[in-house]
Amino acid sequence: MQLNNTFEVKQPADAVWAAFADVHSVAQCLPGADLVTDKGDGVYEGSVQVKLGPMAPRFEGEATVTRDDATRTGHIEGRGVDRSGGSRGQIKVDYSVTAVGNGASVTVDAEISLAGAIAQFGRSGLVEEITKRLVDEFVECLEAKMSAGTVEEAASIEAGDVKGFSLIFRGLLSWIGKFFKRLFRR
Repeated sequence: MQLNNTFEVKQPADAVWAAFADVHSVAQCLPGADLVTDKGDGVYEGSVQVKLGPMAPRFEGEATVTRDDATRTGHIEGRGVDRSGGSRGQIKVDYSVTAVGNGASVTVDAEISLAGAIAQFGRSGLVEEITKRLVDEFVECLEAKMSAGTVEEAASIEAGDVKGFSLIFRGLLSWIGKFFKRLFRR
C-alpha cells in the first residue's frame, strides 16, 4: 500500500530538518511509538502500537534511518512483528523538508506492507484515513515541541495514545463521506 502525504509546519525549514535529526524526540510525537534502543549507525529498536477495535497489535522491530543534510531528504526502512497476533509489517519511507514562506513543507512517501490479521484494515482504505489523522497529531506535537520555551518543556511533550475506536470512527466517517461524494458526482 502506498501512502503519500504533505504537511506544513509553522517553523523554519532548517529548524524542522534539525528537529527530525533527533529521532528520540520525533518518536515521542508519533502516537503509539516507543523508541527503546539507539543501536548506532542510524539503527533504532522500538515498537508501535495501535488499538483498532478489538485488535491492539504491537509491532516490535527495527528501523534504519539515513539522512542527506545537503538535500534535506531522508529514508527510513523498518519492519516489525506483533508477537501476540502474528501480524507483520514492513515500511519504507522517503521524506523531504523544503522551505515554504516562513515555514516548512514536509513530504512523506511511504510503502507499507501488512500481513496477518492486520492486513484486513489495509484493504478497506481505513489505514489511509487513520494515517491522515495520525499525521495531524504528529504535526501538532512537533510544533509544540519546537515552540517550547525550554529543553525540559520540549522533552515532556509527547503524542497521546492512539485512540482506536475514535480514530477508526473518524476515519470511517471521512471514508464514507468521500465515497458518497464520488457517487453523486457521476
